[in-house]
Amino acid sequence: MKAICNREALLSACQVASAAISSKDVKPILKNFKAVAADGRCTLMATDLELGIRIDVAGMVIQEPGEAILPAGKLISILREMRDSEFHLEADADASRITGQAVEFEMPGEDPAHFPDLPLFSDEKYHEVTAGKMREMIRRTVFAAASEMARYTMTGALWEIEKEKMRLVATDGRRLACADGVANCHGGHSIKGQTPVVPSKAMTLLDRNFTDDQETVRISFRPNEVLFKTERAVIYSRLVEGRFPDYKVVFPKKGLAKTTLPVEAFHTAVRQAAIMADDEVKKVVFKFSSKKLVMQAQGSASGRSKVEMDISYQGPAVDIAFNPVFVADLLKVLPDDSEVNLELVDSNSPALFKFADDYQYLIMPLT
Repeated sequence: MKAICNREALLSACQVASAAISSKDVKPILKNFKAVAADGRCTLMATDLELGIRIDVAGMVIQEPGEAILPAGKLISILREMRDSEFHLEADADASRITGQAVEFEMPGEDPAHFPDLPLFSDEKYHEVTAGKMREMIRRTVFAAASEMARYTMTGALWEIEKEKMRLVATDGRRLACADGVANCHGGHSIKGQTPVVPSKAMTLLDRNFTDDQETVRISFRPNEVLFKTERAVIYSRLVEGRFPDYKVVFPKKGLAKTTLPVEAFHTAVRQAAIMADDEVKKVVFKFSSKKLVMQAQGSASGRSKVEMDISYQGPAVDIAFNPVFVADLLKVLPDDSEVNLELVDSNSPALFKFADDYQYLIMPLT
């Protein structure tokens, strides 16, 4: 293949696709990209066999169609350091060559036929949602997913889609995030009766791929896998094995105390109080009472902190301890100029944060 490439466009595509390359010791060829130049465009592919992406590269003039294997790490390093806005790329099974005004790089090639094939999005049954809403739902849930492989059923987000409603749920057993949205159904696509869990890595890759909040995202679940199609890419992922826990049972039936908190001021106060919390046991005590919230932390060696803020509060006084990181994680994904509602039962029951009508966040208290 031969092409004239736009450096910024190719670098952008490589950086997105590189998220699908495994850091583990896998097949050597999977440390590379596969480039396919045909029909006047170039598609870059990457996979770790669990996650894969096909992404179209903008700004390329195809002079000669073909396929090639490009070393991912070296290619990204070259593109970062080059100063040419455009350069020539020539590649085949033997080698790939990049030529700029004052630089030239040559890298060994491999047979493109040895690279695993990645599926295309040809499904006629799918749901469709705007990228802006999809990004919002991903960012408001994926941070709450478990990271330990021992909790393998929760190392991702549960997807619930029925007709025009969509819900994402993520939990690590200590906090739970639940985001709702509207999705358009095409061809009768349904996952009713299923509990598909999409890995966090796949959802983060999907988020990184968006270029415009108004673009549409197509979603199609198949047995044991899911496909996403955006304006410039198709992302494939295997689903997390196992069954997601029944998350609905942990929601408190009724909060006895309620308050509304300004996001920016509350976030600042939480960060201030957390300064003196121990690194090993992150703990801040939140004391809710009429018209006032007091946050206190006591470090074994560092000292103590006390932060107060005026609030509007209804219900009995409640002293409850949280990991301040879990509270801050919530506030980071909400607009600074907004307010979040909080419902409390007592010091031993989960606290429920609610934002608008489509987002809920549950935190388990510390003892």
